[in-house]
Amino acid sequence: MKPSRIELSSLLMDIEASLRTMDLWTSIPPSETALASIEPFACDTLLFPEWLQFIFIPRVYAIIAEDARMPAVCDITPMAEEYFKANGVEAHGLLRQLRQIDQLITESD
Repeated sequence: MKPSRIELSSLLMDIEASLRTMDLWTSIPPSETALASIEPFACDTLLFPEWLQFIFIPRVYAIIAEDARMPAVCDITPMAEEYFKANGVEAHGLLRQLRQIDQLITESD
C-alpha cells in the first residue's frame, strides 16, 4: 500500500519548517561534488541537515510527483538522533517528524 501523497508532503513541509525554525535551513546549496557523494547520508560531504534539505526532501518529493514506488525501508531517525546528540541540538519535534516519515514509508511496502 502506498503512503498518502498528501500525508508525506505534509510531513516534508513540517520537516522543512522545523529545520528553518532551528536555523538549520540554508539558501546556499552544496557543490555538485558534495551532492554526488555515495556514502550513506552523504556523511563525507554534507552535514545531516544539509542532506535532509538537499537530498532527502527533494528525492521524496520526486517520488511523490512521479507516483513511483517508495523505498522498502526508511530508517533515517537513528542517524538524526546521533547527529543532534553529538552537536548538542534539541530536536525533539524534528525527530518525531522523521520517525513518522520512517514509519510511513517502511509500512507502505
